Amino acid sequence: MKFPRLLVVAVCALAAACSPAADKPATPPGRTALKLATDWRAEAEHGGYYQALATGEYKKRGLDVTLIQGGPAVNVPQLLATGAVDVGIGSNSFIVLNLAKENIPVKAVAAFMQKDPQVLIAHSGQGIQSLADMKGRPILLADASITAFWVWLKARYGFTDAQVRKYNYSAAPFLADKRAIQQGYVTSEPYIIEKQGGQAPAVFLLADDGYPAYASMVLVPDALIAQNPAAVKAFVEATAAGWKSYLTGDPRPADALILKDNPEMSQDVLDQARAKMRSYGIVGDTGIGQMTDARWAAFFDVASEQGVYPKTLDYRRAYSLDFLPK
Repeated sequence: MKFPRLLVVAVCALAAACSPAADKPATPPGRTALKLATDWRAEAEHGGYYQALATGEYKKRGLDVTLIQGGPAVNVPQLLATGAVDVGIGSNSFIVLNLAKENIPVKAVAAFMQKDPQVLIAHSGQGIQSLADMKGRPILLADASITAFWVWLKARYGFTDAQVRKYNYSAAPFLADKRAIQQGYVTSEPYIIEKQGGQAPAVFLLADDGYPAYASMVLVPDALIAQNPAAVKAFVEATAAGWKSYLTGDPRPADALILKDNPEMSQDVLDQARAKMRSYGIVGDTGIGQMTDARWAAFFDVASEQGVYPKTLDYRRAYSLDFLPK
């Protein structure tokens, strides 16, 4: 079961997090070396990046990419801010705006999940037909979620903090209480809950109710943009090709690398996650990797209205539209 991919606050040991790079041969002449930090352990939600690596999309564009697997102790924004990696995956729009708020010179240059996979999960047969029906019900949330999508839910549906219950990354409390609601990713927790509980839960994708956050964003330091914009563009285009191939072509090259990096992963979980990404339009529903000023403005308006960010914040510093894939 996944932890929430929000701004993980645990401090990582940089040497350990970046150890794969130490074993990698020297970069071939004429290639640009880039270290990519993912936001969690290897899984289908990273399929496009792994596919681009496995099928040579990065290599044929002159890049030598080292993929550094994330986890609960890996803080991607910290790795970027300290220069330990060149590229990172941003889990949600709050992470990017948090960087802008702290004046950290890092930008999102593409968003490979047009819909944030965040869901709320309810028991079937409990009269929950929509997110609005969850008002007053106990909702299991991780601490980091309180300052993220919970802000949007309170603003849109009038939810209150009195509904919040501690989410301990186990499905057991949810399965034991028919009234309970649980957070999760559409690609993961519903499948696990169905396997453990023997019944498919009711699943509500926040994005389908208007939640405007992006996910799986490519984050790069301003310094890399200034020094090597061609490498940034090449990385984005290669990743877009990787995502297209992973979702519509043969996913086996990426899956093999994912299973190698994360022995706890299984093929059935990868298969169902990929199917969910396709059926829900998570990746590329409005164009692979695309972002718009209007979408960022809509997200910032909601967050600033709830006091998460000052209304004077120049949120446009958080992203660039100059490198979007064609």
